[in-house]
Amino acid sequence: MFDFSPDPAAAKADLYADLASAADALTAGESDGVANMANVAALIWQWVPDLNWAGFYRVLDNQLVLGPFCGKPACIRIAMGQGVCGTAAASGASVLVPDVHVFPGHIACDAASASELVVPVLRDGRVIAVIDLDSPRTGRFDGDDQAGVELLAQRIAMRI
Repeated sequence: MFDFSPDPAAAKADLYADLASAADALTAGESDGVANMANVAALIWQWVPDLNWAGFYRVLDNQLVLGPFCGKPACIRIAMGQGVCGTAAASGASVLVPDVHVFPGHIACDAASASELVVPVLRDGRVIAVIDLDSPRTGRFDGDDQAGVELLAQRIAMRI
C-alpha cells in the first residue's frame, strides 16, 4: 500500500519535487506504461489543487489518443497541432494558457475549464505523450507549475 500525502503548506517547487519523487517511487519496477500513467494521473489529482482534469494523451499513429486521467470524460483523439495538447505535442514544448477562451482552436472537452497547462513527455528526443492539466480558474497555472510538471515528465518518461 502506498500512502503519499502532499504538504499543503509547501512551496510550489517543493510540492512538485515531492510529487515527482512520489511518482518515481510509485512507478519504480513497474513495466506497464498504462498502469504507471494511471497512478501518476491519480497522484497529480491528489497533489495539485484547483484542477478539473489531469491526465495523459499518448502519441499513437501521429495523433494524440486519450490515456489515463482523472476528471470528466474527454476527447478521445486530437490531431497533432490542434488545440493546446496538439500544439504542445507538435512543438515538443510546454504550453501554458492562462485563459483557454482566447487560445485559437482550443478544444473544450469540459466547458468548466478556464486555464490549461500541457507538458510533453519526451523519450529519446521524441514526444511520446503529453501531461494535460485543466483548471476551472483563469490564470491557475504559472511558471512554477510548468517547471514542476516538466520535472515530473522527465522523471516518468522511461516508465510510460
